[in-house]
Amino acid sequence: MIRAVIFDMDGLMFDTERLYHDTTVRAAEEIGYPGVSGLANEMIGLREAECIAMYRQRLGADFPYARLDEHRMRMMDAFLREKGVPVKPGLFQLLDFLKQNGFLLAVATSTQSRHASVYLKKAGVARYFDRMIFGDMLKKSKPAPDIYLKAAFELGVSPADCMALEDSPRGVQAAFTAGMRAVMVPDLLEPDEAVKKMVYRCVPSLLDVIDLIRNESGQKESRT
Repeated sequence: MIRAVIFDMDGLMFDTERLYHDTTVRAAEEIGYPGVSGLANEMIGLREAECIAMYRQRLGADFPYARLDEHRMRMMDAFLREKGVPVKPGLFQLLDFLKQNGFLLAVATSTQSRHASVYLKKAGVARYFDRMIFGDMLKKSKPAPDIYLKAAFELGVSPADCMALEDSPRGVQAAFTAGMRAVMVPDLLEPDEAVKKMVYRCVPSLLDVIDLIRNESGQKESRT
């Protein structure tokens, strides 16, 4: 029985994965490192420390990550100030449905708290969540299951009673390894054959999650 639903953030709730990718590529060009698009895709779902290590492994030990991050965040901040946080279709309908029907909710994102908490508040969704777990709260990031296990513990429910919503293969693996029902809503990356064996369901949008949960519980109307 599903008692809790745990949300990834970038690429799942917000269309920030694409924004993060594009600003990373532009910022890298500005500081003299063109052609990092493929590398940026490989970092989807990783924590900042792991991204730094990958940049320096691939582009040299002296890669100026601090400069890259400064340029990228300037671009992202300008976009968010002008247009707000780009919310994925169906997010508020899904959150309203889940709260109205008594589900516990958590965020489990690899993004650092200093960025993620701002996005969640600016988008007006922080109020929906009972717990928020950020990447800098743990030593291991996705695909390790730690962040999902911590979210379940904080909510006081068994991982088996949780549904995890993810957009990336790393996230799906983390939720699956934690013993949760991993539902994938693809963003930049489609599931490969290995991921398809781990997903409980793959749906095109967050709105489709409502029908999925209704079918799971045999529910037709809101409980409240």
